[in-house]
Amino acid sequence: MSEIVRFCHFIHKGKRGWGIVFEGGKIQRISGDPFGEYTKEPERFSLSEVRLLPPSSPSKIVALGLNYRDHAKEVGLKLPEEPLLFLKPSTAVIGPGDPIVIPPLSQRVDYEGELGVVIGRQVKNAREDQVSEVIAGYICFNDVTARDLQYKDKQWTRAKSFDTFAPMGPWLATGLDPSALALKTELNGKVVQSTSTDQLIFPVKTIIAFISQVMTLLPGDVIATGTTSGIGPMNPGDKVTVTIEGIGSLTNPVVSA
Repeated sequence: MSEIVRFCHFIHKGKRGWGIVFEGGKIQRISGDPFGEYTKEPERFSLSEVRLLPPSSPSKIVALGLNYRDHAKEVGLKLPEEPLLFLKPSTAVIGPGDPIVIPPLSQRVDYEGELGVVIGRQVKNAREDQVSEVIAGYICFNDVTARDLQYKDKQWTRAKSFDTFAPMGPWLATGLDPSALALKTELNGKVVQSTSTDQLIFPVKTIIAFISQVMTLLPGDVIATGTTSGIGPMNPGDKVTVTIEGIGSLTNPVVSA
């Protein structure tokens, strides 16, 4: 594993920018961004002085269903023979601390903590041995789902696509090996999901190569790699946190519409 570098996207004193996050909560501003060339600037400040933004602006979010054996068992479905894909719209994206809004159309909205992969450059028809070259980094992702609508519709577009249903962050971590990262989800401080990415049915390199045979992936696009068992509902007033080893913790409050 190479050195882990964490890039955050933020607003500081009304100015949008990118920076490198250091231990202790200090940020060093960069010119440019992690998707291309950048240089370090002398300006430094603390995380408490900024508002964190989503660490990517994807044209699309490609997500996987049933990519952990225990989750497939939990929902009573057979294991997929190949990656099971669905899309979430870019309009669902929110950042750290932004509220997840429970829509009036749903009576049950669930958390789904996941490892997110951010694409760094355009890719089509990639082989698995080429995938590492196109990954910009990794994020925490919450695949928020209107569970009742998912069961009602028998397909997932409406249930997965409401505004605020794609929290991501808190920053973009590079230099990680995604094959065995500890992941947990907490609801109001209680651990409700706990796994390792070594339990993925389809690992990251397989997922990206497979998706690239179907559609062109663009810089900033996000791949949500699937959730483990322990899914459950969120309600207004709750707070949900997704934590992934080597990345950090993404926390969002839950509010009514």
